[in-house]
Amino acid sequence: MNVVLGDKLRFAAEVGEPGPLCRVDLWSSGKWLTCDDNMAYVPQFRRDVLDAAAWLRSGEGSPLPFAGLSAEATHRRLTQRAGDDESEADYQLRGRFRILLWGPTTDNVTAYLFREEDRLVITLEFWREEHLLSHPEDAGTVFVVEIPAEELIGILEGIAAALDASPSESHS
Repeated sequence: MNVVLGDKLRFAAEVGEPGPLCRVDLWSSGKWLTCDDNMAYVPQFRRDVLDAAAWLRSGEGSPLPFAGLSAEATHRRLTQRAGDDESEADYQLRGRFRILLWGPTTDNVTAYLFREEDRLVITLEFWREEHLLSHPEDAGTVFVVEIPAEELIGILEGIAAALDASPSESHS
């Protein structure tokens, strides 16, 4: 049985049949994020998702760091700072905003999260050359979505609950 959570235009997940490896499809801004690898290793993925939910529930997350820049422009600035000559301060700044660091299923997307009180702004950009060759419309595009914090937290906790049904973690 598949479990569907959320709204694909903001953030959504579809969790497939339970198992030690489980299909997990994620969407945001109407884009299928797990198009390169949607098979999650359940123990790791579940822990990462729950960690993100707990982090958000605790009120963590920072507002846009650069005065006068839009979320899209901020995403581009943070991404451009990455590289061989990146300073420790730049690395830590980018790390404060990174989200969707949930293993191979989400490593095809660079994503940042900014908190504006009880609302979250998520920016996403596909970076893998193979993806951009098959989806040239995504090249250079930063997708931006706003979502209430409680909605995203609920979706993340729902993903973890759906993964709890995994036979690898049951005692039957």
